[in-house]
Amino acid sequence: MVFIFKNNSISSIIFLVLLGFAVHAHLFLHPIANIAPEDNGLISHFFRYFLKSQLYPLASPFIYLSFILIQAIRLNVLLNELRMYNTSTFTVAMSYVLLTAIVPQWASLSVAIVANSFVIWIFIYLSRLYNSTNPKTTLFNTGLLVGIAFLSYHPTIILIAVALFALAVVRPFVLSEWFVLLLGILMPIYLILSFLFLTDRMYVGYELIPRLKFNMPFNPKDVWLWLKLIGMVLMLLIGLQYWNTQSGRMVIQIRKNWGVMVVMIIMTIPVPYVFKNGGLDSAVLCLVPLAAFLGNAYSYPKKALLPNILFFFSVALIAHTNWVLCK
Repeated sequence: MVFIFKNNSISSIIFLVLLGFAVHAHLFLHPIANIAPEDNGLISHFFRYFLKSQLYPLASPFIYLSFILIQAIRLNVLLNELRMYNTSTFTVAMSYVLLTAIVPQWASLSVAIVANSFVIWIFIYLSRLYNSTNPKTTLFNTGLLVGIAFLSYHPTIILIAVALFALAVVRPFVLSEWFVLLLGILMPIYLILSFLFLTDRMYVGYELIPRLKFNMPFNPKDVWLWLKLIGMVLMLLIGLQYWNTQSGRMVIQIRKNWGVMVVMIIMTIPVPYVFKNGGLDSAVLCLVPLAAFLGNAYSYPKKALLPNILFFFSVALIAHTNWVLCK
């Protein structure tokens, strides 16, 4: 099956769409009644109103699939353009779609799924820093996007650390560039606080502060969920191993882009454990770097045995998720 996605062609996109509908069949067999999200940013307020709409049960499956397919394709095209693999394939997009269907909390429309678009968008800007002829403009736009992402979904505040790391490793130290990045991050926060002050609603600004609380975001007695999480960790380790064997042959720019991916996955994994209202939904932010590394495990093996084992192992986990969500 994996060989279908090893071609960078329009047929791969068609099969990707079919894969998306197949692994998320539960959305049409038994639509999920989402719980209104906690106040985790501006998107959660819009999402709460959408849940009350009569169109939600009909529209949400198609909106969800549109989001994950567009995100998967955009991420795949970006990594191919950056030459982060030896050959151009659609295995990253395939990995992304498969991963969204493994954990039940990731398999339906949520605030975190929508916010995941910011993770991809910010990585696009960070990947341009190395060869940028006007780095301050790129840095300000990156900071602006990080600030907007934070206001939209509070757990994306971890992207501030990712952006600062990228600036530290991609470009030589220039103090003015750090100020420009920080100015971009603070700009949308300053604007919204100014609006609240002028309208005498500064008390609303309290909601902009992320609620931190160490917690277990899932039932520790859920054996199947542990199996799925351990399975994804093993797939990540395989992808990391193939990436490590190839990294010595990569040019410095590509290695730095992968370095940003490493920091991104390190920063996103703890998110559901430290944000009070994050839940396991917020762990969807790790899908971008996870799919990127898993793409190595599907792309680099010369024989099809290992990629096919990983694919059908993922399908088995997805089948259980669909069964749980449909019963």
